[in-house]
Amino acid sequence: MLFLDELPEFPRNVLEVLRQPLEDGSVTIARAAMALTFPARFMLAAAMNPCPRGFRNDRTRECQCTTPMIQRYISKISGPLMDRIDIHIDVPAVNYKEMRSTNEPESSARIRERVMRTRQKQLDRFASSREKIYCNAQMSSRHIRTFCELSSDCERLLERAMTQQGLSARAHDRILKVARTIADIEETAPIEPKHIAEAIQYRSLDRTYWT
Repeated sequence: MLFLDELPEFPRNVLEVLRQPLEDGSVTIARAAMALTFPARFMLAAAMNPCPRGFRNDRTRECQCTTPMIQRYISKISGPLMDRIDIHIDVPAVNYKEMRSTNEPESSARIRERVMRTRQKQLDRFASSREKIYCNAQMSSRHIRTFCELSSDCERLLERAMTQQGLSARAHDRILKVARTIADIEETAPIEPKHIAEAIQYRSLDRTYWT
């Protein structure tokens, strides 16, 4: 996991090096005599505060950061790099009542069982593919057209989000991949509007500060 807040002076161009392996699953090293390409498929999990002081959208503390301050802080990650991250989630601070709650949370074992069942469904889906594909995240545009068919309601919902939020073609494909995975988790064959809507919500940072 990459904690951006622990690297306040982290060079932006170093972060940009992640763009190729995130997109292609490989990294190319070029020298004068030759260029070598190595496999580099990985899962990136990155975390950062929502603003320099960390109180933006906090329910109990007022944020004193100005919009330009937040803009400079968030711009540590470029729009093109953020575009390649499938899911953006805002995680609010846990309040006292939630910490003291006696409700039993879902166990890691049950979550793991659901994840493994979904992964197996995806392995079965791509078993006949000539390419080495193991999960929805690896789908190409051709696979998306085959396995992510949309109803007219889904089409309208996605088109409206693309237009209103100014999302890129890359974000379009990632929304469909995430929606396909959400449907797989719910063991639903067709992608439904609620799956598209949830996947769109996970692109909330796309155009918040990269306009």
